Amino acid sequence: MPTWAALLLLWAAVEASEDCPAACACRTLDTMGLEVDCRGRGLAALPALPAHTRQLLLANNSLRSVPPGAFDHMLQLQTLDVAHNPWHCDCGLTYLRLWLRDRAPRELLRLRCAGPGPASGRALGQLSGSELGSCGWSLRESWASPGPWWDAALAVVATLGLALLAGLLCT
Repeated sequence: MPTWAALLLLWAAVEASEDCPAACACRTLDTMGLEVDCRGRGLAALPALPAHTRQLLLANNSLRSVPPGAFDHMLQLQTLDVAHNPWHCDCGLTYLRLWLRDRAPRELLRLRCAGPGPASGRALGQLSGSELGSCGWSLRESWASPGPWWDAALAVVATLGLALLAGLLCT
């Protein structure tokens, strides 16, 4: 049995090295997943990240924003360290703010804004949605986590859709 365990770990290590971004170092975790260590690499943009990333370390880089959906494919992601980057705290950081609020709220207080203006030096968690500004689209935070009324509205729309479909099929 120890042979199978060794083969499994070897296979996991090979898989991890194939998916690892060139600018980062990757390590297979005992808990089946990957630690992607990109600390202090001078990154100005996120590299392509493996889906099986469990720990992502991005501290001490030159990151100013995170594209919407950047972490959505990493379903196992549990640890995200984004401290000590020159974050530009405007509407372009809304995705990261909402992601951290839902999954790592303590990280919101560690992430400090480099700008613009009144946001400089403040923690991202201290800024309101209106302080992040508008990007020309109207995604409000209440729509990002809408609550039970949204579920009820979806149920009503689904029921109406099924009734219309049934009516069309019966004619």
